[in-house]
Amino acid sequence: MAADALTKLASGSVDLIPEGELERKLAEGRPLRVKLGVDPSRPDLTLGHAVVLRKLRTFQDAGHVAVLIVGDFTARIGDPSGRSETRPMLGEEEIRANAETYLAQAGKVIDVGAAELHGNAEWLAGIDMAELLRLTASATVAQMLERDDFRDRYESGRPISVVELLYPLLQGYDSVAVRADVELGGTDQKFNLLMGREVQRAYRQEPQVVLTMPLLEGTDGVRKMSKSLDNYIGLTEPPDDMFGKLMRIPDGSIAKYVRLAGPVEGEDPEEVERGLAAGSLHPNDAKRRLAREIVDLYHGAGEGQAAEERFNLVFRERALPQDVQEVSVPADLVKGGSGAAVVYVPALLKALGLVTSTSEARRLQAQGGVRKDGEPIAEEELRIDGDGSELVGTVWQVGRRRFARVRDLVE
Repeated sequence: MAADALTKLASGSVDLIPEGELERKLAEGRPLRVKLGVDPSRPDLTLGHAVVLRKLRTFQDAGHVAVLIVGDFTARIGDPSGRSETRPMLGEEEIRANAETYLAQAGKVIDVGAAELHGNAEWLAGIDMAELLRLTASATVAQMLERDDFRDRYESGRPISVVELLYPLLQGYDSVAVRADVELGGTDQKFNLLMGREVQRAYRQEPQVVLTMPLLEGTDGVRKMSKSLDNYIGLTEPPDDMFGKLMRIPDGSIAKYVRLAGPVEGEDPEEVERGLAAGSLHPNDAKRRLAREIVDLYHGAGEGQAAEERFNLVFRERALPQDVQEVSVPADLVKGGSGAAVVYVPALLKALGLVTSTSEARRLQAQGGVRKDGEPIAEEELRIDGDGSELVGTVWQVGRRRFARVRDLVE
């Protein structure tokens, strides 16, 4: 029975350090405290975050205690993992806003009600100088420079701030504060997780087991999924956006997405891989099934099929969706009049809720991603007749999945 439990908990992991330690802890017959820290430097959790969250849920379902820590204090520094330069510090307001969204998003994967939830400001914000000095004595500069990103920056003469060197120690202090038995993370977190073992030793705690999961590449199929790289799929994105993005992943990423992002009881990734290699499974069919399953997973049964039908309507049949959102826009977007009126298209798109900023609109226009009634609109200033009433009823499209119709012009 213990061997079966170990197999299930370790399934899909890359590192399990040290070997045999998780099995020994499981044999104690008590619920283990399993820690996962998330960095609220961005407001959205993605399918990449869900890889580790789902492993945390596996531990939860096996009767262990999920300890979810939102790094509301350490985010002021920013995790230097994989960074080639010092990250700018975030403000407290931005961190707080991001952190508040995390629990609702994490609840799509783990049982938040049964989890132990913390912000690490609980213990780090009040740490005094004596405690900080004790913490820094847990590691040496040589140990820190064993880390690839720090070593590369040091050897190339790029700066490493002292506060960045503190980050792994502060994350390790989190393990002390919650008395973690196991810590989960992506493979890019391996150094930080191992440092947690060192800090726990320094505080006379039994070191945690380190379990790492593979990183999920973004929709480009190359780089780690990240909002800053615009290659992410958010857990709370609308079904249509989620479906459309999944249809854009490269064919070579399909099997990995099935393995890391698909339902636990979904398709066998090895079978998918064999089918794709043999040509018996068409990549488009595999992506469609995967997209339906993932949308169902995060939005409810049947939502994947509904999103696929709307996808077909827009892309396969080249038609506008029937339920285009109608939006009232300010009349003062129309400048001039008497036959010489103009509307600034980026401002109109923002008023319609199709973009978050006029700079995003300009970028999309430059890429040919903006249409009016199905026709591409490249000019930023659109000349229209009269008082602008001809805008009413027009359908604007941004990218492939976002539509809005001008309902009316309001003062």
